[in-house]
Amino acid sequence: MKTTRLSTHWHALPRETLRTLQAWRLRSYLRDIVLPFHPYYRELLGRHGLGWRDIETLDDLRHFPFTTKADLAGGSDRAKSFCITPDPRQLARKPSTIARGLLRGPSRTRAALEAEYRPILMTSTTGRSSDPVPFLYTARDIERLRVAGRRMMELAEARSTDRLLNVFPFAPHLAFWQTHYAATEFGIFQLSSGGGKTVGTDGNLRMLRKLRPDVLIGMPTFVYHMLHEAALDRVDCSNLRMLVLGGEKVPRGLRRKLQELTAQLGATETRVISTYGFTEAKVAWCECAFPVSADSPGYHISPDLGIVEIVDPITGELLPDGEAGEIVFTALDARGSCVLRYRTGDVIDGGLVYDACPHCGRTAPRLVGRISRRADIRAMQLGKLKGTLVDFNELEHVLDDMAGVSSWQIELRKAHDDPLEVDELVLHVAPADHADESALRREIESRLFERAELHPNRIDFHTDSEIRSLQGVGVQLKEQKLVDHRPKLEARNLQSTP
Repeated sequence: MKTTRLSTHWHALPRETLRTLQAWRLRSYLRDIVLPFHPYYRELLGRHGLGWRDIETLDDLRHFPFTTKADLAGGSDRAKSFCITPDPRQLARKPSTIARGLLRGPSRTRAALEAEYRPILMTSTTGRSSDPVPFLYTARDIERLRVAGRRMMELAEARSTDRLLNVFPFAPHLAFWQTHYAATEFGIFQLSSGGGKTVGTDGNLRMLRKLRPDVLIGMPTFVYHMLHEAALDRVDCSNLRMLVLGGEKVPRGLRRKLQELTAQLGATETRVISTYGFTEAKVAWCECAFPVSADSPGYHISPDLGIVEIVDPITGELLPDGEAGEIVFTALDARGSCVLRYRTGDVIDGGLVYDACPHCGRTAPRLVGRISRRADIRAMQLGKLKGTLVDFNELEHVLDDMAGVSSWQIELRKAHDDPLEVDELVLHVAPADHADESALRREIESRLFERAELHPNRIDFHTDSEIRSLQGVGVQLKEQKLVDHRPKLEARNLQSTP
C-alpha cells in the first residue's frame, strides 16, 4: 500500500510527503472503518453531509466537527457509541474479509477479525472533574501501543541491558500500560511496583536500593518525593541515568530539582525525559534524549498512529506551524474506542513543527514548548471585582522554578467559609533544606505578583511529609497540587475560559 512509508519512515519524511500520506490513510480509515462501523461518527458526519471523499488534503480536516470531553460523557451507552463495532453480516460482505476467507479458511479468518475488532483491554480517564470515561483496546490497538512504546524507548536511547523501575500506580491508566508494553516490546527488564498506593514510599525505596535501576519512570510528583526520601536515606542511585515522567506537566524548575536530587544520590548527568499522552489518544509520545544542559526539543509524534492539529482555543480555526494553540487529536488507525478531531483542552505555546529535531535529527512532527491546561485558567472573585482570571499554569511554573520551594499545594477557599464571601488563595509550601521561611515568604509574594499580579491570602509552611499528605501522594492516582475547597454551588458557577 502507498501509505506503508508512513510507518516505515515515520521519523524521516519531509513535511508535505508526510501530510499527503496521512491524508491518504485518513481517507481509507474513514471509508473502510469509521463510517461503516463507528456509531457516533457515522451519525454525526452523516448529519453534517461529510464523508471520506471530503478529505483531499490534510487541511480538509478543518471542515469536520470537533469532539469534546462533553461529547464523551453520558455513561456506558455513550462510551459504546465511540467504539468501533462492526455488524458481523456487513463485515462478512467486505471484499477484504472474503479474500481472507479464501486465503486462510474460516477459522483463521474469524481469529484475525476478533484480534482486529474484539476489545480485550480497557483504560479510563481519571474522572477528576467528571465521571471516568472508558476507552477500549483490541489486540490491534495493543500492537499500536507496542509500536509507540518501542519508538519511545528508541527516542530515549534505552539500552537492552537497562533495568527499569516503573512506579506508576496499578490502574486502568494509559501511563502504566504504555510503560508496560514499551518495556516488553523493547525487551528490557522492568519491575512495576504499583507506586506508593501499593507498597508505600518505604517499599519503593527498598526496590530502588535493591534493583539499582538505570531508568526510573512514574508521576513527576511521586518521583520527586521518592527521590527526596532516597536522598535522606542515602540510597545509592549512581546507576540512574534516566528519569521518564508522565501523567503531569514537567516544568523546567522541576527538571532542575530532580537532577539536583539525582546528583545527591550519586548519579551524574541524569536525563529527565517528559512524556505526553491522554486517554483518548490511546498512545503517548516523548521527548528524545536531549543533552542535560539543553532545552527540550518537544514531543516527537508518531504520524502513522494519529494526526495532531493546533487550533485557536477561542475560534477553533486551524493555526500555522509553530503558533501557540490548543492540541487537537484524530486517531488514524485505531480500533476499539476512537475519536476524531478531539479537543484536548491543552494549549502548547510553541505549536506543532515539522523541521528536523536539533538533537536527534528526526523529522517527525513535534509539539514544542510548555503545555498548559485551559481548565487551569479560572475565574475568581478575589475582591470586589468578580471574574478575575487567574492562570494557575503560570503559578505552577513560578513555584517549581524557585530553588527554596521543595513542594507545594494551592488551595482555593471562601473567606470565613462563607459561600457569599470573596475567594481566597492559600499556598501550602514545604521549604527546601535550610531555606529561611521569612525570606522565602517575601520571595514567593514578590515573584507571584511580578509574574501573575497576584497576592496569596496566606502562605502556610509545612514539612515534606505534611505536603505529601495534602497532595495525596501514594493515595491519589494523580497528586493534588491544586485543590478547590469552595462550596459546590459556587464551583458550578466557576467556568474555565471559553
